[in-house]
Amino acid sequence: MKHDTLVIATRNRGKAREFTEMLTPKGITIKTLADYPEIGEIKENGKTFEENATLKAEAIASHTQLPVLADDSGLEVAALNGDPGIYSARYAGDHDDAANNAKLLNKLAAVPADHRQAVFHTTLVLVKPNGDKLVVDGEVQGVILTAPRGENGFGYDPLFYIPSKKKTMAEMTDHEKNAISHRGRAAEKMMAQFDSWWEA
Repeated sequence: MKHDTLVIATRNRGKAREFTEMLTPKGITIKTLADYPEIGEIKENGKTFEENATLKAEAIASHTQLPVLADDSGLEVAALNGDPGIYSARYAGDHDDAANNAKLLNKLAAVPADHRQAVFHTTLVLVKPNGDKLVVDGEVQGVILTAPRGENGFGYDPLFYIPSKKKTMAEMTDHEKNAISHRGRAAEKMMAQFDSWWEA
């Protein structure tokens, strides 16, 4: 069954925009969860990024009968034994970026600058209604600052500093960020395999 529409499993406009920029050149119509208000909250009760992304993708593919791209991303901080990890978006409550950042800073208050290493991780899962699945991962290494910097991005971007760029993720343009970000790296892997998955 041929499709010309892909649903991105997000209501986050920033995330939707990043993926739309990558996929539109393929002549694919992109929809997001904003187009399907009847789809309620999907329980992400998996134990890994891949499990959570798959739960989302399969539920939405089943509802829409369209291919779906879902991602689960998180911040893994070495000094916090990998937390907040899969709980990154709801670390201090539900998808409240400011509260999440405040909680992270509070947890790291006593941690010195040279022990604030962190990894941003993304797992992307593409699923078709027939169950065909493609999974890719991407990561970027950085350091957590003691105060936010920058106006772009979302989530933990203002605290996530990349030493080689001398900038936080929130100080980068979309283009700069996509070139090095965890989501950008995962998307690059996805795009390399996308056509064969899409056409299959």
